[in-house]
Amino acid sequence: MAKYPDDLEMHRKHYEEIAEKLKQDTFAQFLGIQLVEVGPGTATAEMVVTENMLNAHGTTHGGVIFSLADFVFAVACNSYGKTSVGLNVNTGFLAASRAGDTLRATAVEEKKNNRTAWYRIRVEANGELIANADCLAYRKSDYFVPVE
Repeated sequence: MAKYPDDLEMHRKHYEEIAEKLKQDTFAQFLGIQLVEVGPGTATAEMVVTENMLNAHGTTHGGVIFSLADFVFAVACNSYGKTSVGLNVNTGFLAASRAGDTLRATAVEEKKNNRTAWYRIRVEANGELIANADCLAYRKSDYFVPVE
């Protein structure tokens, strides 16, 4: 039976390399998303809503909110250096936000095994919950950091 690297050890040993790799998400950069924190199976990021991110009703477009949630999901599930991809995301939009608001998204790992992992995401604006998401990731066999 194959021996898999310890996830926490991989996170600790390769933290800087993992964080730098995940900060290179060009779409997140385009949206102005700032990665605030990366932990083992967790992530927090923020972005300021700009005028070009609004829908026809003058509130933040759902695609923008989803993109922020998806980014912290990606960071959290890749935080061990093991390549992971999204399988399913179920998002609920609970309240509106507007231009000038700072959105803060937090991902927390609820359960994982060698092949799948489940995350809960909260997106807040001004301390108010505006969206949540339940996310399922597929954990591939390869790593994007060195495995000894």
